[in-house]
Amino acid sequence: MTGRRRSLLVALAGSLAALLPALALSGFTVDDALITARYAHHLARGLGYRFNAAGPVTDGVTPLGWAFALSPFAAGGPLAALAAAKAIGVAAWTLAAGALALAVDRASGRPARFAALALVPASAPLGAWAAAGMETGVVAALGALAVALPALGWALAGAACAGAAAALRPELLPFALVVSLAALAAPRSGGAGGAGAAPPAPPAPPAPAERPAWARALAALALAGLPFVAVAAARLAIFGRAAPLAALAKAPDAALGARYALACFLLTGPVALVAPVAWRALPAWPRGLLAAVAVHFLAVAAAGGDWMPLSRLVVPALPAAVLAAAHVASAAGARATALRIALALAGQLFVMIRVGPTAARVGGDRLRVIEELRGALAGAEVVAALDIGWLGAATGATLVDLAGVTDPAIAALPGGHTTKRIPGALLDARGVDALVLLLAEGQALASPWTASRFARGVEQHLARLPGAGEAFAPAAVSGVPHLRYVVLRRRAGGEAAAVAPR
Repeated sequence: MTGRRRSLLVALAGSLAALLPALALSGFTVDDALITARYAHHLARGLGYRFNAAGPVTDGVTPLGWAFALSPFAAGGPLAALAAAKAIGVAAWTLAAGALALAVDRASGRPARFAALALVPASAPLGAWAAAGMETGVVAALGALAVALPALGWALAGAACAGAAAALRPELLPFALVVSLAALAAPRSGGAGGAGAAPPAPPAPPAPAERPAWARALAALALAGLPFVAVAAARLAIFGRAAPLAALAKAPDAALGARYALACFLLTGPVALVAPVAWRALPAWPRGLLAAVAVHFLAVAAAGGDWMPLSRLVVPALPAAVLAAAHVASAAGARATALRIALALAGQLFVMIRVGPTAARVGGDRLRVIEELRGALAGAEVVAALDIGWLGAATGATLVDLAGVTDPAIAALPGGHTTKRIPGALLDARGVDALVLLLAEGQALASPWTASRFARGVEQHLARLPGAGEAFAPAAVSGVPHLRYVVLRRRAGGEAAAVAPR
């Protein structure tokens, strides 16, 4: 078999390994994906970078520029933008996984290296987030290229991909810097310094002989770090703060972050990297991969983790973990490799079996809620809610974001993004004529509605505000069992269309 044909087959196998779980979990999404989609829709309509059509320009999308990328597909509304984002994420990750498979093939001449590729189709986080409609699929693709391209001989191209990933996701900056410096030690000819001879690889363009090591290191750091700096500077100039608004709305919790990072480490595949004896036999490049993965998990812990399911924040570093696992497998004994890969797969398959089926239904359930409550929201001019993504697809009304993710004034209030201490006067000041609150799981709407138990702290707080029962009355309750949203309309003349508790 020729080297070119072999490379093509390996790349196709890697892409297929990524595509299958992405298709199986293509129904997954999160509410925040529709927040970006609404920004994109308003851009497509020529209304500017704003969440509410008549509202101010706000920094409600952490990956600055992502809404602009979706705007060409968003003229049909937020749901059209979401569909495009899902397709882009799957396509990007699928293609990048092919390059990752080629990099694994170059890790050494030992067959054990291919065991690491089993981590790709077993990963529910990679599959689900590629198809979620967030930027995560594209960032995961950039993370894969950041480690695959150096292994194929293009170190600075990998640094550029790492920099683009860090520009979209700020917590990736330490990973980008470490992996870009480590890439300078990657073999130029396609081998990675493992045991055995590497399979044939197409020749890579050599670096200029006159360029000293310090210049290459400076170039790599610039490519990896300057996009992050540029985005921070743009935010500072436009919004008055260098960090995303989400960083203010969702203050980090170190204890939560540590627990999050540990759980992700155990369940997403990096367990396959725990091989202290094999580490000593690794050359500089794979050691750098290990360091980059470790640094990213520490950065995620410092950022306070994440409330979204399926380990979103560590997904961009998982391709690096796969490639590092291939190198470790090439330097370790067969039995030890089999045990580590089996432990990693056990954690991954636990998530795939336990969470995967539920995750695949999320998108359909959200669409059902949108259709069920669209009528109850008709005529509302200002709606306050915590989950504003699906609401942005259900109504064109002005939305008051009770989490503060798109609203700087609410973001600055005390409390976490689900526990903001919203003053009752704010609802009146904003002219809120409808509230949408989520009932706690398994709870029915009580009578009076203010006695109901709601899912998040800010919703419970609003229900207990003095006069809430007199000001608002229930108009509808969604029928999806785990998404029991209550639409409350402001009473007019002491009367409101009421819905029977259920």
